[in-house]
Amino acid sequence: MEEELSVEKIKSRTIKGIATLTGRTFILQAIAFGATFLLTIFLEPAQFGTFFLVSAVINFFTYFADIGLAAALIQKKEALTQEELRTTFTVQQLLILSLVALILVLIPLIRSWYNFDDATVLLLMALTLSLFLSSLKTIPSVLLERKLDFKRLVIPQIVETVLFYAVAVFLAWRGFGITSFTIAVLVRGISGLVMMYLLSPWMPAIDFSREHLKRLLKYGLPYQANTFLAVFKDDGMTAILGSIIGPAGIGLLGWAQKWATAPLRFFMDQVIKVTFPAYSRLQNNSEELSKSVNHSIFMICLFVFPSLLGLLVLAPALTEIIPKYSKWQPALLALSLISVNTIFAAFTTPLTNLLNAIGKIKLTFRLMIMWTTLTWIFVPILALNFGINGAALGYALVGASSVVAIFVAIRYVKFNLMFAVGKPLIAAVVMAAIIYQVQTLLPLNFVSILFLISVGILVYSATIILLVGVKTFKKLRP
Repeated sequence: MEEELSVEKIKSRTIKGIATLTGRTFILQAIAFGATFLLTIFLEPAQFGTFFLVSAVINFFTYFADIGLAAALIQKKEALTQEELRTTFTVQQLLILSLVALILVLIPLIRSWYNFDDATVLLLMALTLSLFLSSLKTIPSVLLERKLDFKRLVIPQIVETVLFYAVAVFLAWRGFGITSFTIAVLVRGISGLVMMYLLSPWMPAIDFSREHLKRLLKYGLPYQANTFLAVFKDDGMTAILGSIIGPAGIGLLGWAQKWATAPLRFFMDQVIKVTFPAYSRLQNNSEELSKSVNHSIFMICLFVFPSLLGLLVLAPALTEIIPKYSKWQPALLALSLISVNTIFAAFTTPLTNLLNAIGKIKLTFRLMIMWTTLTWIFVPILALNFGINGAALGYALVGASSVVAIFVAIRYVKFNLMFAVGKPLIAAVVMAAIIYQVQTLLPLNFVSILFLISVGILVYSATIILLVGVKTFKKLRP
């Protein structure tokens, strides 16, 4: 029987889950960004861009292999049955195997279109196999998410990330080039699968219930359509940009995207991961749901805004003092432009996550249609005319349109935008301005960078406490 969760237990596990995932993310992202830094030294922009491009192609295909059944299981109010789990597993495996077969058939066409060499084709095949391995983890992962048991859920992710980057960096250092990613992808897929089943045992079985499938698809299909549009908007666009600005251009743009979205990966992703099942459990309690939304958006903005603005101020200096990093200076303007998208995503993504959790999936689908349309209008046209900076400007314009999500979400759940978004943004701007002024007085070296980071932390901490008070942070402790 599935465990019944009270409101207090949901709130407690939600805060603890966020704390657990935040701690995990600090460790993993430190590893990921450190490894990315080393990879950008050992690899050329064209090689780095090739990995981005091949990953985008595979990610584009990935979302044809799911019809939103996993999300439907997580969002479901009632307890899950074995028949539902087995039906989901059966349908998903049929889809994933069909997709793998399709990709293998299309490899010659993909190779010809992008002019891939043999090493890149092997990477494409390794990523395809990783799709199958990942699909086998779906049901055990769903069971842990339903219980808000994120302490166990993070362990396979830690193992995957550590092994992936350790293998990739070591092999890149030894001169394996693109093959470094190929081997790392296989190690990641196998290790994650083994760990997931050790921590959340579930016996795979083939079963099919048309009744259960129909009920799950009522939520799952719109959810997956929404997710597919997001992939079509982002990874599909990356695939198109590959033929407009080339692998080197994709490498520069990918570098800018990687660092501009780094604060989101550090601080937002784990909150979203926890709040989706938590919001789903609270969807009949509007008062608690409203409090939860306010706190989650505040927590995201609290960390994303200062990290992002601090990065923008220090990025030019870092590309000068880090050895072999001057090659990324052409992407600095793109970094600043894409950061506009990150600012809006910090508070609009939690709102679309909220709408999904309370069953308003059709509304988020309409929002995604708007964002996808704008992306495919602005980004390629501006890229054709202005290269990587034009593409970055297109992403910034699309990000600014996200204010529409605020007006949509506030119809269903009340939240305090000035508290959750405005105050962290004000504190971050004050911090960035002071760092910028102090920077002009210091020599250009690593000691100065560390000093500026320390100043930024102190200024931001003092400013945000003055704006919201100490009591606010006591409420957010697990």
